[in-house]
Amino acid sequence: MHASEAELEAARARVGGPYSWYVLFVLVLVYVMNFVDRQIMAILAEDIKADLQVGDAEIGFLYGTVFGVFYALFGIPLGRLADSWHRIRLLTIGLALWSGMTALSGFAKNFGQLAAARIGVGVGEASASPVAFSVLSDYFPREKRATALAIYSSGLYLGGGFSLFIGGLIVNRWNAAFPDGGPLGLVGWQAAFLAVGIPGLLLALWVATLKEPIRGLADGIPSPPVPDPFRRFFTELSSVLPPFTLLHAASFGTRALTWNTAGLAVALLFMALMIRLTGNWPQWVAIGLAGYAVFSWAQSIRRRDPPTFALIWGTPTFLFVVVGFGMIAMIGYAVSFWQAPYAIRVFGADKAVAGFFLGGGGAAGGFLGVILGGRLSDWFKARNPAGRIFIGFVALLGAAPFFILQFTTASEPLFYLWGFLASVFASTWVGVAAATSQDLVLPRMRGAATATYFLGTTIIGLGMGPFLVGKMSEVLGNLGHAILSLYVFAIPILIVLALLYRSLPDAEASRMARAREAGEPE
Repeated sequence: MHASEAELEAARARVGGPYSWYVLFVLVLVYVMNFVDRQIMAILAEDIKADLQVGDAEIGFLYGTVFGVFYALFGIPLGRLADSWHRIRLLTIGLALWSGMTALSGFAKNFGQLAAARIGVGVGEASASPVAFSVLSDYFPREKRATALAIYSSGLYLGGGFSLFIGGLIVNRWNAAFPDGGPLGLVGWQAAFLAVGIPGLLLALWVATLKEPIRGLADGIPSPPVPDPFRRFFTELSSVLPPFTLLHAASFGTRALTWNTAGLAVALLFMALMIRLTGNWPQWVAIGLAGYAVFSWAQSIRRRDPPTFALIWGTPTFLFVVVGFGMIAMIGYAVSFWQAPYAIRVFGADKAVAGFFLGGGGAAGGFLGVILGGRLSDWFKARNPAGRIFIGFVALLGAAPFFILQFTTASEPLFYLWGFLASVFASTWVGVAAATSQDLVLPRMRGAATATYFLGTTIIGLGMGPFLVGKMSEVLGNLGHAILSLYVFAIPILIVLALLYRSLPDAEASRMARAREAGEPE
């Protein structure tokens, strides 16, 4: 059903107006809750390790891989649903799901139960950013979009910081009050999961009251509603969820099935090799299946929606965004997770104290960095078509000296200070990457573009960073050295960013022409 002229006028008035900032405020709260529920494991890690009898690599898997893989893979069909269905309803359902699963994490009694709950959190949270990126891109004009998305992205640091403080506080007070376990036999880390999960259910009711914007109106390309959105969703889901991927590929013919089967064989070979080398089968089964699922989805998109494939998978520039910023995220996720366990082990820090300084410093530094990065990127963009990418270099190189100081100092106060300064630089890229991914595609493709972008920040960043540090910690016997070892990726990151800077202007300028060449209607 098309909007009337009166509805279009009312919607135009909301673009960039006071209501758009109100929507942004609510979505920031959602993203804060997103990262509270995700990041609280950092301050709970030592207690979970002791109670569930797991090592650093398994803790890195629980925090990063098992969450990140399902977050990334379900982000694909949910991103597609965000391109075709009512986005506010989708976010309401997703927020209720991940909050409920966070609360259920508090009842986990073993590694498997906690991993299952983390899968549920990942699936629910996969709805958040595809919806938010798409909604905010329709509420803010292009010249303000990076700033709006940077403000939204600040929820990452606010939520991550608050989670450390509140998690440490709850664990300390609960364990002091109930040294042998409290009501229902719950210990401190379990109570913390319940305390942060339940408020999200209330926030979901608030989200449900937001107005759905008209898709594409901010860019002057209002898009009509898409028929049969759930048929498209289940088609998308079957393209990424084994073993339905094989049936999905077979629907395109023998050649497609052959290629899909070959991709599965490569994934199985990769899994077998990495399991043999490391002995960590859950990690490499998850990563191998994720790689196969992404390949299967790209193969499907190529046949079902050639214009979307052309602007995402068929555009090297877009892939540079995914890989380059995904590797930056790998370092960031690893540091943000492991710095609290590091402070507890090396300095004997109190959990509440470590949570306050790391959480508060990370939140303040991250908020300052992401807002500054967004504003500077818009300023650079106005003067240079590829100017935003300068911020990627700043994020990587500016943070490095402070990370080195943080994990080599013998002083606990300096550890927190260097961490704060590192977080200012390390967070500047977030809004830049988000805005760049949106500007490389057409409005109807934004959900799919966001899902693809998050493949990098989750499978590469979240799925690999925390686990690799945990594994290296077990190998080296030194958590600080394990964290700093991730900077071996600095050279490939710089190369990818340079390629992105060089190719971005032409890719943005030619997006409509390339989409039409691939079959997009006039």
